[in-house]
Amino acid sequence: MNGEKNTYYIEIGSGEISRSKTSSTWNYKIQATDEEITKLRQIFDDNYTTEWVNFFRAHVPFLEYHHDQSNDEYDANMKKVYAMIYQLGDEEAREHIRSTGIIRIID
Repeated sequence: MNGEKNTYYIEIGSGEISRSKTSSTWNYKIQATDEEITKLRQIFDDNYTTEWVNFFRAHVPFLEYHHDQSNDEYDANMKKVYAMIYQLGDEEAREHIRSTGIIRIID
């Protein structure tokens, strides 16, 4: 894989990663290598699978959200996504993530 960094636009809700800025719904702009984008895509894909597990779990009334491992996995993956975006993002992305407090930032 190539070590050259390219610009990508990330839409968190859909897990979309795009090289073009054509959509106005993107949340973050990052600079990443092919390898870094592959890793980010894998985290989004893992969460897509977890979302299906959560969908089926939601139909089990006696299993509470805060006692469900798949919800913990989803949350952990989202923290990984935000950590990668913080690491690879432009200053606007970094500032937004800092302001939300979604991840613990150690600079």
